[in-house]
Amino acid sequence: MFYREAGQYKTSYAADMAVFPIRQDRIGLAVMLFAAFVLVPVFGDQFFLSSVMIPTLVFSLAAIGLNILTGYTGLISLGTAAFMGVGAYSCYKLTTAFPGVNVIVWILASGFVSAGVGALFGLPSLRIKGFYLVVATLAAQFFLQWCFVRIPWLVNYNTSGAIEVPERKLFGLVITGANATPQVRYLVLLSIVAALTWFASNLVHGRVGRAWMAVRDMDIAAELMGIRLLTTKLLAFAVSSFYCGVAGALMVFLWYGSAEPEVFTINQSFLILFMVIIGGLGSLIGCFMGAALIYMLPIVLRLLPAALGVPIASATVEHLQFIIVGVLIIVFLIVEPHGLARLWQTGKQKLRIWPFPY
Repeated sequence: MFYREAGQYKTSYAADMAVFPIRQDRIGLAVMLFAAFVLVPVFGDQFFLSSVMIPTLVFSLAAIGLNILTGYTGLISLGTAAFMGVGAYSCYKLTTAFPGVNVIVWILASGFVSAGVGALFGLPSLRIKGFYLVVATLAAQFFLQWCFVRIPWLVNYNTSGAIEVPERKLFGLVITGANATPQVRYLVLLSIVAALTWFASNLVHGRVGRAWMAVRDMDIAAELMGIRLLTTKLLAFAVSSFYCGVAGALMVFLWYGSAEPEVFTINQSFLILFMVIIGGLGSLIGCFMGAALIYMLPIVLRLLPAALGVPIASATVEHLQFIIVGVLIIVFLIVEPHGLARLWQTGKQKLRIWPFPY
């Protein structure tokens, strides 16, 4: 009975088309933001923040980037990890070249570098699509990964060949480096992810998002309606790569602290694609659901049997993770192609009409 829109009158077109038209949804969003910004840093320990919340937010942002391209525009990509690597290496070069500039500026600027690279590799999307576009993005993945390994200039000629994150401060607090606390890193990361999610929500619900969805549903009809396919597809590649680049920079600077080229392999691209499929194509909240499920699954598989007194080897946990993720992908593709986000929407719709069955 608490989830009703009775008495909530909409007096304008903007109110009718709002992202959260029901008051309870807005209250629920405010509660979740309060819990994320206040309760989690206060009551969460270092393990929970460093090993659960921070990586979940990083993968959620990367999943949003891929979902903009695949879920909203219908262009399949397997180069997500490579574009994350472009953002990470760009942020490292900019931070070391201009140490006096705040690192947050370079994290966001690295997204624009990744956007340029993504738009460059998105040029073939005007002529090819489907399986051939997958092959083209796969070529981008392998080419950029080769650059990360073979071009020592990207890591300032470090003998280790790895990114070594320097210590940087924000408002007197250390946010990167070995001395940065998990609480500070989490709050900085959460603020960036929340801001970029808000921007993505406005983007996909506006004119640009409608053009992307028109191209996704039928590109020929979209072109006949006056939508420029090249501009629309390149913009999707650029925005998607921007989000992936920022996610890659956040992964290295606010999570790992250092990274080697093996971090940005094809396995990472597949992992993020699985998050999007399970979370729900064309859904921003599904990105968070899919990232939380896929990343937290091995943690649960390790901790739950031990809590029940049934120890499981690490190799067995890894095999179980692959089996469960594979089964989930098959089940969702057959039963609910729109993923967890669709189940969430269905549950809310049933609450709105309960106890009536229609």
